[in-house]
Amino acid sequence: MGIGRSALSATLAFSLVACGGGGSSSPPPIGGGGTPTPSPSPSTCSVRDRQNWSFATIDEWHLFPNLIDRNVNAANYATVQDYIDAVVKPARDQGRDRYFTYITSKSAEEALINSGSSAGFGIRLGYDSVANRVFVVEAYENAPGLAAGIDRGTELLAIGTTSANLQLVSSLMATGGAQAVSDALGPSDPGVTRVIRFRTASGVTIEASITKADYSLDPVSDRYGVRIINDGGNKVGYLNLRTFIVSSADPDLRAAFQQFKDDGVTELIIDFRYNGGGLVRIADLMGNLMGAGKTGQVWSKTILRSSKSSYNETAFFSAQTQSIAPTKVAFIGRGGTASASELVINSMLPYLGNNVALIGTNTYGKPVGQYGFDRDLCDDRLRVVTFQTVNANTQGEYFTGLAGVMPNTCRANDDIFTPLGDPREASIATALDFLAGRSCTAISDAGLRTTQAASAERQLMQPEQPNAVQHQIPGLF
Repeated sequence: MGIGRSALSATLAFSLVACGGGGSSSPPPIGGGGTPTPSPSPSTCSVRDRQNWSFATIDEWHLFPNLIDRNVNAANYATVQDYIDAVVKPARDQGRDRYFTYITSKSAEEALINSGSSAGFGIRLGYDSVANRVFVVEAYENAPGLAAGIDRGTELLAIGTTSANLQLVSSLMATGGAQAVSDALGPSDPGVTRVIRFRTASGVTIEASITKADYSLDPVSDRYGVRIINDGGNKVGYLNLRTFIVSSADPDLRAAFQQFKDDGVTELIIDFRYNGGGLVRIADLMGNLMGAGKTGQVWSKTILRSSKSSYNETAFFSAQTQSIAPTKVAFIGRGGTASASELVINSMLPYLGNNVALIGTNTYGKPVGQYGFDRDLCDDRLRVVTFQTVNANTQGEYFTGLAGVMPNTCRANDDIFTPLGDPREASIATALDFLAGRSCTAISDAGLRTTQAASAERQLMQPEQPNAVQHQIPGLF
């Protein structure tokens, strides 16, 4: 997954389908339920059977049918995912499907969508491959990591199953890279325990035994997800959306925009810096909440391959009681900002003119999305790149990131030693500068994917074989 599978995982697919039907329904409307059926139900769940089913699905539905290798020998691949990677390699080589097509667990993905259910420490990790250091960039509430004192800015120093066999993180990184650290942290199963030595953002070193557990992911943090920032007498609404994949993002977003509306906010900072995507219907809702006065105008268009063009769709702004009409918006993004996050930014461009900016670094570059194809017998959900989204001006060719199409960009660091939501944090401070008309330094790598590890920028950590939750939320352990 991701660039080399262990770098920033914004290759994450955003879910088109909130729930699957068992393989017997027609293709869903965008953001709706149900799953398309490309082939008969299987009689077995052998690797070969699942490979054959995956190929039939990809061959029928992939957005780029001319970029599929139909001569791959399934017998040469021990896993379903390795075979899928070989089949879509031509599309990947052209930057059109960078591990966006994958197979995962239907039940695990639906648990995430429906209730935010996950298991682990509840921390998102970033690593520096030059200095061989690993930091926590975000910690989730009600999860074991935060309860043990691990929060944003914490550095992981050593990991072991007991205090007697601790391995230095720097050594793990030097010998095996990010995957070695991922392996040391163990599987994301409840009850898995690791002893971790870590240093907090305030400089306190702690060694603790921490047990992974089930917890619910809150898409908008109760600690810092929504803020009204007073910038020299000007009210600025700040919203940090962690993911579009959890259904509870709907009421969270409505509550946030109601607060903005009640306070008369017209300038926004939307923080997508780690947001790898999620449900298209949540992206559509977010557009509606910024679309007061635009009812009936085009929000986005969804385009499938020519043989499936009957499923093309245009989404229009729809009035919501919580809607506002922002006059100026600063979107915070980084290499992990992908899919539904980029859809929202791109779809707002025709309506904001020069009053919009990308703050941080270039985004990942994923203007395509997936349908989910299910086989209940095997608990398989196959995510296949099936469509591209464009905005009202039919713009959507940002495969190398959004920085090249934005009217304004401002480079800013991700200051992990300052809490999210704090106006002193580097990216938020730069966003405030843009909104106030103060100068900033433009993002210079507009045509490059900042997820590629050529730069020393901190990358979100992702295992080579991510689970269903990690596919959707980059860097989560």
